[in-house]
Amino acid sequence: MDAAFALLPLILVVALMTFARWPAAAAGLVGAVTALLVAILHFDYRGSGEMGLLSSTAGLVAEATFLSMTILWIVFPALCLHELQVKSGATATLRQGLSGITRDPQLGALLIAFFFALFFEGAAGFGTPVALAAPLLVGLGFTPVRALTLTLIGHSIGVSFGAVGTPVLVQTGPWSELELSGTIALMHAALGWTMAVWVYRLAAHEPFVEPGSWRQLRWPLLAAASFLLPYAVIALWVGPELPTLGGALLGGCVFSLCVRARSTGQLTSIPASAWIRAALPYLLLLVLILVTRLLPPVREALMSVQLSWTIAEYFRGSIQPLYHPGTLLMLCFLASGLMRRTSRGDMQSAASSAMRRLPLVLLSLIAMLVLARVMLHAGMIHTLALAVAHGAGQAWPLLAPATGALGTFITGSATASNILLTELQVATANTLELPVVTMVAAQAFGAAVGNIICPHNIIAGSATVGLVGREGEVMKKTLTACAVYAALGGVLVFLLVR
Repeated sequence: MDAAFALLPLILVVALMTFARWPAAAAGLVGAVTALLVAILHFDYRGSGEMGLLSSTAGLVAEATFLSMTILWIVFPALCLHELQVKSGATATLRQGLSGITRDPQLGALLIAFFFALFFEGAAGFGTPVALAAPLLVGLGFTPVRALTLTLIGHSIGVSFGAVGTPVLVQTGPWSELELSGTIALMHAALGWTMAVWVYRLAAHEPFVEPGSWRQLRWPLLAAASFLLPYAVIALWVGPELPTLGGALLGGCVFSLCVRARSTGQLTSIPASAWIRAALPYLLLLVLILVTRLLPPVREALMSVQLSWTIAEYFRGSIQPLYHPGTLLMLCFLASGLMRRTSRGDMQSAASSAMRRLPLVLLSLIAMLVLARVMLHAGMIHTLALAVAHGAGQAWPLLAPATGALGTFITGSATASNILLTELQVATANTLELPVVTMVAAQAFGAAVGNIICPHNIIAGSATVGLVGREGEVMKKTLTACAVYAALGGVLVFLLVR
């Protein structure tokens, strides 16, 4: 009975977002209020320690707001950079360059739905790759349904480290960032090739039926290896900020050269100088992250500046502003504008466009974070963990990635899913005496694949390719890919913990 009450706020959020089609901010707010009422009325929550209920509620909101602002400091400069790229024509240049490499639709799908989408997932995340890649695929001749499906599936394995590592950075705990990011990357490295194959096969005129096409699987396997090798190396040795961005950039260059060498006939191309100018902000970001993460004196100096706060030792927050990826993104935004001699008006216009997209994101984050913090401090997460441990027992690793995927489906974000469910994975792992880092990594792994069935992603993507009202057609296609990848992930986690 306790577990049913603890699960009630999550069920309510699911129902409001899926059946009533409420936005995440409204559903999260109702879920947070419900969680607080359940905590008070059923779990007898009267506050943390000696703090009263009112003071504890203020502490919960303070924690949620602070963490939301640290996440927004990544989102805002990432969106500023994206808006500047669009306004300056750099994004159009990158599109033109990619579409001029090959006329083969399947190889074009790998370049755009896989590498191009993964690149923007790593650089900006938050729906950016879907908005950019799907319309480009339509322009290359794919139907809107197939174009959107290809993009959603293609960028999924990069979502774990999307938006400069944001989904992993919110999974704070006693483990090191390198340990966690490396474990996540190795899971995707073992299975990520399946998504590249899925994109390649789906891009065929008659997917899964075309005679002889299985003999050409060297191309999706080459694409997967080109991305996943640098992706895993960066995650293991640098950290969570750069794997998707660096893997897509380095792997995309290798794969593009291989495809171009194979292509015959005259293809349109753009000068190398245009490529460099268009990709300048991302090249700067690549250099900054490598310098600040790989040079110990620089890393230690930046990490030594820390802002932190506590409330009665029960509620706390901290940030390292100079080491924070949002600061690096803002530097790239300002530096690229200066190096391109962009006018102040265009810079301000990009920042204003980005700012207009933040209020709903902020409300959604705070609502989901308050819900998560209430469930944590009131012991509801622990109650669910005990119920899961008792019900699933040692089979829980099989279900852990699917739980992360469900969290993304519920919240609309892999970051929010990790915020909401990481503590559940930790508590369950401790109860069942499973390796905690592996189970937290399973959460991040599942949260990434859940992105391809997230209603908000599908709805937003449908609007960019003229599919409003037909979102169900896309979800039917992505649901199978999500289920297969999550199931394979469950088997992998089960084998790892054994």
